[in-house]
Amino acid sequence: MPPAYLFWVPVLIWASTWHVILYQLGQVPPLNSVAYRFVLATLVLLAIVRWRGESLRFTLREHALLALTGALQYALNYWAIYVAEQYIPSGLVAVLFTLMVFGNAATGALFLGQPVTRRFALATAAGVLGVVLIFWPEIVATGARPHAGLGLALGLLAVGAAVTGNLLTLRLSAALKPRGIGLVPLLATSMGYGALLLLALSLATTGFAMDWRPSYLASLAYLAVCGSVVAFLLYFQLAQRVGPARASLMAIVIPVIALAVSAALEGYRPPPLAWAGMAACLASVWVATRPAA
Repeated sequence: MPPAYLFWVPVLIWASTWHVILYQLGQVPPLNSVAYRFVLATLVLLAIVRWRGESLRFTLREHALLALTGALQYALNYWAIYVAEQYIPSGLVAVLFTLMVFGNAATGALFLGQPVTRRFALATAAGVLGVVLIFWPEIVATGARPHAGLGLALGLLAVGAAVTGNLLTLRLSAALKPRGIGLVPLLATSMGYGALLLLALSLATTGFAMDWRPSYLASLAYLAVCGSVVAFLLYFQLAQRVGPARASLMAIVIPVIALAVSAALEGYRPPPLAWAGMAACLASVWVATRPAA
């Protein structure tokens, strides 16, 4: 698949999930919903592994690393996001997640031997500024919220968990490749560990709750199959090919597409500052991905 396909398909999927998650809210606690999402996604990945006849044989050390990856990438990351949004606006969480670009760039340079150019760093900094402009009214209002500091800390914890999970996934995929074990078995196992942890945490704190309405079930299926299976598989394929820093440029583009979806389906009308921020985001990604002269 060309890199553009690997980039834009996850971007469009994850941008649309901002709207789809609205159908998850109401009767079921958010932690339950995200646990169900990753349980279902794991089952789909395991079905693909079985259909393709791939191996799920890992050493005890590899299982430990896969469990750590799942706990960080899928359990801690998503749990911290949901809790953080109880204390700070979702727009600020989106801004925090643009910092993944710098986190992935740093870990890629330190552990994967993928240096970052000055142009890339400056362009991505402009992209982060663009996301700040998009959500500026929400950011300004954050100071009036009680426990905003806790929300900020949890948001940064989620970013750190995602960056570390990305690195572990890429290191594990490189280590397992000589044995013919690809991304699907790796993600099935690590996501499975994360799903079990989320399920245990949700059942311990909120108990079992389910919404059998078609809108909830359809949104759950979309988030699991498209938002978790398809998007993560393509994202990590892209990260393997172009490096985690360039792959995480998605975090800059996703808010722009998500707001376009919100404008089309929810009646959102971006103010002039948001338009300027969206333009800065798109321009920064274009500059960051240009071939070296």
